[in-house]
Amino acid sequence: MVTRCAYSLAIFAIVGSVAACASPNAAATPRADRLWGDLKPVVSVKELMNDMIDPVADNIFDAVSITQTAAGTVEKVPRTDADWEKVRVGGVSLAEGVYLLKIPRPFAPAGDLNNSTGPEAVELSPMAIRAKVERDPVEWNARIEALRNVGLEVIDIVRRKDVQELWDASDNLDAACEACHKSYWYPKEDDTFYKKLDDRLKNVPAPSHSTPR
Repeated sequence: MVTRCAYSLAIFAIVGSVAACASPNAAATPRADRLWGDLKPVVSVKELMNDMIDPVADNIFDAVSITQTAAGTVEKVPRTDADWEKVRVGGVSLAEGVYLLKIPRPFAPAGDLNNSTGPEAVELSPMAIRAKVERDPVEWNARIEALRNVGLEVIDIVRRKDVQELWDASDNLDAACEACHKSYWYPKEDDTFYKKLDDRLKNVPAPSHSTPR
């Protein structure tokens, strides 16, 4: 037989549990996947790439290089803490910045149609790019994640200051950028396009040199 006291204690425990679940502190705890505010784009995808993503990517591309000079081969790699810090800025900015491409925005500034007009056009128009993204958003997000993964890779490389892996990361970044451009920007620049271009260049007549009088 349940006593009145035991029944009251059970009711109190249930009410206390519900109150704890609905407490102000619990409600105020932000979820990890919830934004803290609205995200509003300022510029187009083309401007974002030109003014932000591409410049920070250069921190990675320009960190390693081999140049042939009259004096011989010159290899450029990060050597100082300042050199590595610049690479880190590139990696962090790339990893965080590419997620801005997930915010719907125009693909080009107003009036900019890319090189999409005329019979020999090889670039997609901004409207065609948007239609392609809306048709297959999974690919768009996969391209973004590929770029972000390179940024994360670079951040890890900087921690270990591994020059050899930085060369590999630079190659990975170039491949990720080029794959995205070929899919969305100039998909018509395929093997056939370059063969036609090569044939056209071969058929260009050599400039005539008249003998000065």
